[in-house]
Amino acid sequence: GYFNSPEILACHEAGITVTLPKPLTSGAKADGRFGKQDFAYLPEEDAYRCPAGERLSYRYTNEEDGKVLRRYWTTACQSCSLKTQCTPGSERRLTRWEHQHLLEAVQHRLDANPHAMRQRRETVEHPFGTMKARMGATHFLTKTLPKVAAEMALSVLAYNLTRVMNIVGVKPLMAAIAA
Repeated sequence: GYFNSPEILACHEAGITVTLPKPLTSGAKADGRFGKQDFAYLPEEDAYRCPAGERLSYRYTNEEDGKVLRRYWTTACQSCSLKTQCTPGSERRLTRWEHQHLLEAVQHRLDANPHAMRQRRETVEHPFGTMKARMGATHFLTKTLPKVAAEMALSVLAYNLTRVMNIVGVKPLMAAIAA
């Protein structure tokens, strides 16, 4: 799948090791300012260190969309020489999910094995491209979720049968079906 914090947590709880890239969607980075990845988390202090060396301390916890989030900031931003590179507001605030360490572990695995995404593109994403090409690179022909699910199931079945025929051959497949 795609980078989704609750799904990564569910995979972790199920014993599944996840390796996937986190999309960098930071508006700050797009505007040329520091992104969250430019701030170092200090676990022993439960605080962040900003690029200017200031400490963003923990302030409060709240819940949004079923996720427990911890909020951090510092009041030193007003006098900071890097403020324009950091935030347009009065201070830079950071949010940390209670399971952020899992997301960091995913990023560390990807950093340690940069070829993992190439392998993923070649193995996991290839079937979807093939199925889409077989469908004529277009939309589903049916409407409503149950009908689209049936159409997708037929596409997956056709793909899987083709793969089996290419891997083991038609005669062994027919023998396996007859058995």
